[in-house]
Amino acid sequence: MEALIVIDMLNDFVTGKLKTERAQRIIPHIKQLTQTARNKEIPVIYSNDAHLPVDFELKKWGDHAMKGTKGAEVIPELKPAKSDYLLEKRTYSGFFETGLDLLLRKLKVDTIVLTGLHANICLRHTAADGFFRGYKIIVPKDATEALSQQEYQQGLEYLRKVYDARIIETNEIIKRWTHA
Repeated sequence: MEALIVIDMLNDFVTGKLKTERAQRIIPHIKQLTQTARNKEIPVIYSNDAHLPVDFELKKWGDHAMKGTKGAEVIPELKPAKSDYLLEKRTYSGFFETGLDLLLRKLKVDTIVLTGLHANICLRHTAADGFFRGYKIIVPKDATEALSQQEYQQGLEYLRKVYDARIIETNEIIKRWTHA
């Protein structure tokens, strides 16, 4: 079984403090994926930064996506449904001390579809931890982004080479889900 994981599609990354202009182009694809997944009863999991003032990552990036702030909320266009799962993270990885692995195992998931921001940072570290836990990794290349084209391409290539991620298009995933 597959699960869709939406990583850091938060106000601070799309329109706020660490704004990524490039994020705008992936919103429609993630929206298609979340809607299709919900219709097909495929779990949708949001993995979101929710930092505390003591988090080490803030030394690198400054205050962003602080727990309980507007900046740490999912953008309105991708608002989670009641049936979705929301997990807060304080590091790059969606697995580190979040309960994601336990949730996926309870749901009998063996393949994770990773979307969102950033291909070379949070997506990469989530893929690494997923890979080391035995999950197959799929990345729809039109549903993830990075701060630059170079970082995006390097991120996807790294995922493919090191974690054996299948890099495909959103429409391929939707076609497979709707014909399953």
